Amino acid sequence: MMTTSRRRFLKLSAGGIVGLSMGGVSLKAFANEHLDPENPQAKALQYVHKSEKEGATCNNCALVQGADGEEWRPCAIFPGKLVNKDGWCAAYAKKPA
Repeated sequence: MMTTSRRRFLKLSAGGIVGLSMGGVSLKAFANEHLDPENPQAKALQYVHKSEKEGATCNNCALVQGADGEEWRPCAIFPGKLVNKDGWCAAYAKKPA
């Protein structure tokens, strides 16, 4: 059976805490990336930052998350990316009233 000294345990614990906190920072930075219309998935779904379809924007789409009024919001279709509130894509689904 392997024994671990208290000093080694504390060092490993501290390292784990630092690693976890740094991982959260990098994930948050990744989540804040704006969706590029040239992204292959965005192109496949015809995503644009400015909708040309009257009344159909990411702002009133059921797939968009986050608080109303924010200019850039997360979307269930594009994980880890933010879409423009005035944007549109072929996966658009009007939010129920």
